[in-house]
Amino acid sequence: MADEHLYDLIIVGAGPAGLSAGLYAGRATLDTLILEGDTVGGQVTTTSVVYNYPAVEKVDGTQLMNQMQKQVTDFGVAIKHDQVEEYQLTDEVKVLVGKSGQEYRARSVIVATGAQPRKVGFTGEDEFRGRGVAYCSTCDGELFSGLQIFVVGGGYAAAEEADYLSRFGKHVTVLVRGDHFSCPPLMAARALNNPKVSVEYNTEVKQVTGDDYVTTATLVNNKTGQETVYHVDDGDNTFGIFIYVGTKPATEKLRGILDLNDQGYIKAAADGATNLAGVYAAGDVIVKDLRQIITAASDGAIAATAAEQYVTAQKQRQGVPIHAVTTKTAAQPVGQTSNLTQQEEVSPHQGNWLTPEIDKQLQPIFARLTKSVTLEVNTDGSTLSQQLLSFATEFADLTDKLTVTTKDGQGDLLPLLKLLDADGHDTGLHYAGIPTGHELNSLVLGVYNVAGPGQTIDPALAERIKHLPAANIRIGVSLTCHFCPDVVAACQRMASLNPAISATMIDLQHFPALRKSKKIMSVPATMINDAPVIFGSQSLEQLVTAVEQNS
Repeated sequence: MADEHLYDLIIVGAGPAGLSAGLYAGRATLDTLILEGDTVGGQVTTTSVVYNYPAVEKVDGTQLMNQMQKQVTDFGVAIKHDQVEEYQLTDEVKVLVGKSGQEYRARSVIVATGAQPRKVGFTGEDEFRGRGVAYCSTCDGELFSGLQIFVVGGGYAAAEEADYLSRFGKHVTVLVRGDHFSCPPLMAARALNNPKVSVEYNTEVKQVTGDDYVTTATLVNNKTGQETVYHVDDGDNTFGIFIYVGTKPATEKLRGILDLNDQGYIKAAADGATNLAGVYAAGDVIVKDLRQIITAASDGAIAATAAEQYVTAQKQRQGVPIHAVTTKTAAQPVGQTSNLTQQEEVSPHQGNWLTPEIDKQLQPIFARLTKSVTLEVNTDGSTLSQQLLSFATEFADLTDKLTVTTKDGQGDLLPLLKLLDADGHDTGLHYAGIPTGHELNSLVLGVYNVAGPGQTIDPALAERIKHLPAANIRIGVSLTCHFCPDVVAACQRMASLNPAISATMIDLQHFPALRKSKKIMSVPATMINDAPVIFGSQSLEQLVTAVEQNS
């Protein structure tokens, strides 16, 4: 399936480097597309608070990426969710093949695929991921409230996240392999000066063990060889081990195509140029000494400027007119994957749950709704039920396509919000708890898929979804998790296309019994019928396959 459109530039990756490149390319009026296979914002969205971005004293990582994304889309740069599986970069016209089967063509390419968290490799690390071992404090931190937490690492991330995790855990112990923190003293002080944080130097994790959860960790002093066994405190079911030991570059698909060093990072010149003409690289994926948000943003700006010069020279050589791109698209919050266009601005709605800025962002989406939806609030008389009703009422007030009804609920997942179609039939799109925070994206997309054009997906995949057997899908989430909305939206997209499927978002903070029974200590946690829990980010295709295998 080929896209005959020839872009001036395709940027692979939508982290700080990719978004910065998109911003500069958009300002230079290049016809630019950003392809992102996972979450817009990259690893920054796993950072609780960013303290070292110039002119910003401190900012939530996801918020910073949202602001950057809005800048990029305001300059007419499109962001599409597709994982690049094949790179054809040697010819003048570069061809990228997505996981969707789509082929994308461009005069130039910037690789900004970033890097993923690196594993330590101790015994039990893989076995207990999601059951004590974690890699994202903003996703999983609150699940360890009142429990002991260990942080493995000695750099920027370890110091920052130890400080952040101290608000949840009863105590945080940082395990540093060396004899000091490798980050600057001011950053290390965030952990060292926190009374709820202690540090053990020259210490490594040898193994973790347990039954359903991690209950024992064997630590070893790498100087003396002395081993220490930590066992879960009496009354606790587990403890947390959060891993921050660096990253691994996402360059597996580029081996044999671009020049990489022994660790897999791309060798790039000062302007981001690689060994192939018209192909540039930027951000954490390249060989460099410092991997920080600001250096990634700088790399992106430099690479985009070099790409603009390359494309201009190529067009002049070929006698191709240089046209300015003036398309303007609506920015969407991180985690939202629909492709929506900007509509006429409306006066912002004032409310308790939704800020005027969010209200304004939602209006263009609601303007595309063609059917009515009823928000049915299933209550149990609790305070949380009253809060859910208040939220649903305010949300529905933003458009005449939404109405709210209440019903005495039944079952263990209460309060529960159900989306009913125009005929009053249950669509299977449910929300246990209040879908605020990142999960507001899930609710918006749910309404859009039921009452609007819906998210575009590959026709063949849509047919697979329509033929899936009956399935009850539940997705355990945390409202601070940036991975969760995409998983919820994917499962609910299946429900919107197949009446035999239900997909329920569950805020695990309010349903500890389910969390305990399913032994969940990490999100997103996807439960398909009675099959084992699937932890972590999953694409729509992966989830469709999982339903096929577990129904």
